[in-house]
Amino acid sequence: MNLDELIDAMPAYAKDLKLNYSTLVRQNSELTPQQLWGTVVASAIATRSAALTEAALTAGEKQLTSQAFEAAKSAAAVMGMNNIYYRFLHLTSNDKYSTLPAKLRMNAIRTHGIEPLDFELWALAVSAINGCGKCVDSHEKVVREKGAGDELVLGVVRVASVIHALGAVLDAERVREAVAA
Repeated sequence: MNLDELIDAMPAYAKDLKLNYSTLVRQNSELTPQQLWGTVVASAIATRSAALTEAALTAGEKQLTSQAFEAAKSAAAVMGMNNIYYRFLHLTSNDKYSTLPAKLRMNAIRTHGIEPLDFELWALAVSAINGCGKCVDSHEKVVREKGAGDELVLGVVRVASVIHALGAVLDAERVREAVAA
């Protein structure tokens, strides 16, 4: 099922999500097409919803250059790792951990080959989904330094929030179907 069909088939209780998806993705005016579709791809991967991820990857591959498509996937991958590590540092009461080197490879953050602002926006979206305050703060600061205003930042986070919620609904409906079968 393609992404639009998946969204259109959302249950009645997710009507707000369908409407928000339509406004934020189908009619988006806040983000460039690359920013939008990279956010959709990276956010879908972060949801861990198989159906949504497959549909978003298929749609994103058509909307993005191959380099931007790979960069969006890289943003989701590296932030999936970083969000756990840095969220741990944030949550632990042992301050010593923050003084030690991370010893984690994060080359994708520097070698993605696309507009740095776009990659940072995707890292911010994934960090918001994964709930890592340290990473949200860090990437929000970087995008502001690169010229992003409030509307652009919130535009990316809005898209990420809707994609995340769609993934949760899709997975809930799949569980329900499996139990009924």
